[in-house]
Amino acid sequence: MKAVHSWALFRALGSFVAPGSMPMGGLPTGGGGGIALLDLPAELARRGYGAFQLAHFYLPSTEASYLDELRAAITESGVELECFLVDDGDPTDTTGSAPGESWLSGWLEIATILGAPRARVPAGKSEPTPLRLDASAAVLRRLADRHRELRLVTENWLALLPDADSVIALLERTEDRVGFLIDLGNWRGPDKYDQLARVAHLAETCQAKVRVTDAGLDVEDYRRSLTVLADAGYGGPLAMVYDGPDPDEWSYLEQAYAIITEVFAD
Repeated sequence: MKAVHSWALFRALGSFVAPGSMPMGGLPTGGGGGIALLDLPAELARRGYGAFQLAHFYLPSTEASYLDELRAAITESGVELECFLVDDGDPTDTTGSAPGESWLSGWLEIATILGAPRARVPAGKSEPTPLRLDASAAVLRRLADRHRELRLVTENWLALLPDADSVIALLERTEDRVGFLIDLGNWRGPDKYDQLARVAHLAETCQAKVRVTDAGLDVEDYRRSLTVLADAGYGGPLAMVYDGPDPDEWSYLEQAYAIITEVFAD
């Protein structure tokens, strides 16, 4: 199934970030003038997509009437909202300065209203220690228990999960109540493929991020990363991510999809 992460369409969506949606300041708020979020599902269907992942900060409103409109647009399009992405918050924060458990829970309620079967939350923005992994896992377990209508997942992303060891340690601490979203582009370094291979079998969904060089898409890296997933028997969604400098996002996504179909057809 052809799938995309909404971050790959940041410019197509007008670089919009809803005011107040990123309290930790990861993205400047504002933008607009691109595809309206209510029109995105139909546009994805027109381009042959069957699923998408949606980041929380694109929602211009969290009023019930707007959420109902958005869910109706998704349903009518036939494109599945396969994962709702909460892109801010820090379960490991102990100072009270970062949005924590209750803030994350509010967005998970919205994910349910929109009909998403799963939602991803960050694991934490501090370097991994046993105590921080314990703290993150405790918050994630409580969120999973509170939102049983969702499959809660976390991602190999941000400072708490820099490698396979930290991912495995965290997931073990969640006692199977939290799943794993694998991102192919977040880890770097010479052992990247070995690290991905150690956790690929745990993945339930994927952000298939393609790296970009001066010459265009890094085809070799993308093929190798996708092959790691294929070798692990992965059969879930592959939500493409392109965030290179060229604003023609749709064309690069088509190039990425051609590589995906080659790897997973073999």
